[in-house]
Amino acid sequence: MQKKINGALVLVFVLLLQACEAQSHLVQDELETVTTENLKYYLYYPEDYFDTDGDFGLLLFLHGGGESGGDIGEIKKNGPPKMLVEGKQFPFLILAPQNPHPKKWWNTDAVVQLLDSVVDTNRVDKNRIYVTGLSRGGSASWELATQYPKKFAAMAVVCGMTPLPYAHWIDEDLQIWVFHGDQDEVIDVEQSDKMVRKLREMGRKVRYTKYKGVGHNAWERAYATDSLYTWLADQKRIN
Repeated sequence: MQKKINGALVLVFVLLLQACEAQSHLVQDELETVTTENLKYYLYYPEDYFDTDGDFGLLLFLHGGGESGGDIGEIKKNGPPKMLVEGKQFPFLILAPQNPHPKKWWNTDAVVQLLDSVVDTNRVDKNRIYVTGLSRGGSASWELATQYPKKFAAMAVVCGMTPLPYAHWIDEDLQIWVFHGDQDEVIDVEQSDKMVRKLREMGRKVRYTKYKGVGHNAWERAYATDSLYTWLADQKRIN
């Protein structure tokens, strides 16, 4: 009997010793990290910006994956930058940065730092800041809406992946217009279908344009929609 008791005590001691050894490897510490990003960008000024006083709205445009990295001129292939090259005039500033990484998501924190810098050094109405993006840039636009819910007055998203579980993080006053092709084989249209449905169930007013027979290049029709820019220019945050 005594041997059994001693054996049990030894076993308990060994288990306690093992537990203490395991705990000794759990170390609490901290490290302040610093991340830098080199963002090239284009900045468009409206025709009357330098001839008049007062503040202007600003549209942040985020391109897709195909224009990431390399020559910044690539971002002129689609969206508002392409229209600017073709001679279209807009009533607000347009900030168009380039994602420097061909196979990485947008660094949205860096984008916001750039945006804030441009806003602070130009005559920009902080209640009239808009964001739009296509494909990977559309996904980043949704991310900005969840991470910076008070930053934008309106958002136009073209065929972007959606943060469905975090739809409730999006500010209820943000005006949203979603575009998607129903034959998109890159980012399924269900991404937008489900997000729009959830936002509407929460009582949000969301515009949704779904193009029949259109694939991933829905941006070609979306950014050719003149009423999109009139709609954006009419939006203003009420703080």
